[in-house]
Amino acid sequence: MNASKTTPLKTDIADLELFDGLGMERVFLVTTARQVGLALEELMSAGAVGFDTESKPTFHKGQKSEGPHVLQFATTEKAFIFQSHFDESHPAIITLLKSTELTKIGFGLGGDLTQISSRFGIRPAAIVDLDRSFRQLGYRNAVGAKSAVAMLFNRKLLKSKSITTSNWAARELTERQLLYAANDAYAAIRIFHALGEEKPADPRA
Repeated sequence: MNASKTTPLKTDIADLELFDGLGMERVFLVTTARQVGLALEELMSAGAVGFDTESKPTFHKGQKSEGPHVLQFATTEKAFIFQSHFDESHPAIITLLKSTELTKIGFGLGGDLTQISSRFGIRPAAIVDLDRSFRQLGYRNAVGAKSAVAMLFNRKLLKSKSITTSNWAARELTERQLLYAANDAYAAIRIFHALGEEKPADPRA
């Protein structure tokens, strides 16, 4: 019987060079009806996209999240950021999530899907959770985007805790928030394609 595979240590990842993610010139915040239409058309034609959501954190026991506040979709070229307070974007968000023709790929999406169901009253289709994909490859621990980027690209994906726990319900997102959200989704689509081409490597080797 094959031994279970393990993810790289944080100390090993810390020594790697930075992952080459998307710059702001390839990150598009969807804020008008016209932008919604253009984003929907481009994403639906992609076939598969990286996907994630962000929500304003809860700090008190029993406090219920009203997220997701941000939903991000990325192709291999660019990312589109939707804010759920912009009601005009809801039909496009629902179309993207319910489409069986568009594969949505991300990490640890269980909580995201639960929030989406509560917020939009839908059950997303064609979801690929990469954590499950790595488990099928023999990894016993949960594999997140940082570990996957290290194993597949020998690079370090920056994930700042201060940005992770920032106010994602803000009407205006900062550039750091936009880049964080975009590259979460972008890393997922890059990892998805890389898994189809090669097996994960050990950055400690």
